[in-house]
Amino acid sequence: MSQLEFQSRQSVEQVEEGTDLAPKFGEDGLLPCITTDATTGEVLMLGWMNAEAFRLTIQTGEAHYFSRSRQVLWHKGATSGLVQKVVEARIDDDQDALWLRVDITGSGASCHVGYRSCFYRAVPCGEQAGAPLTFLEEHKTFDPVAVYGDVPNPTQL
Repeated sequence: MSQLEFQSRQSVEQVEEGTDLAPKFGEDGLLPCITTDATTGEVLMLGWMNAEAFRLTIQTGEAHYFSRSRQVLWHKGATSGLVQKVVEARIDDDQDALWLRVDITGSGASCHVGYRSCFYRAVPCGEQAGAPLTFLEEHKTFDPVAVYGDVPNPTQL
């Protein structure tokens, strides 16, 4: 597979109004990526991509991310079988954030904890501020220990 090259950023007009793909990675070399279910629109996860992960995502049509905690590139679903097939990829106006709409193979889950979405808890706000988090998913879609083995220490995630 040939190396996909991103365009250099020349002007605001080129970046915001043009057709060149000229992503702006942060100082850490990463680009945030919101991933949603292509059918329902449900937010599944927020991930991070370095240039290599973004290139692989574009070239393969399957989501690849960069783990900030493990400092490693990963192909979503390589271990679990829950591969995210990209239906559409969009970049925001100043090309510093990405949105993927995906179909998921397997059980349709995206969260390594076993839930469908990584956003499976609500944060009480306003008059409810300070109340415990509320679970929005009643059960896990898969058993993470059966898929991944021992559950990692949260500081290692």
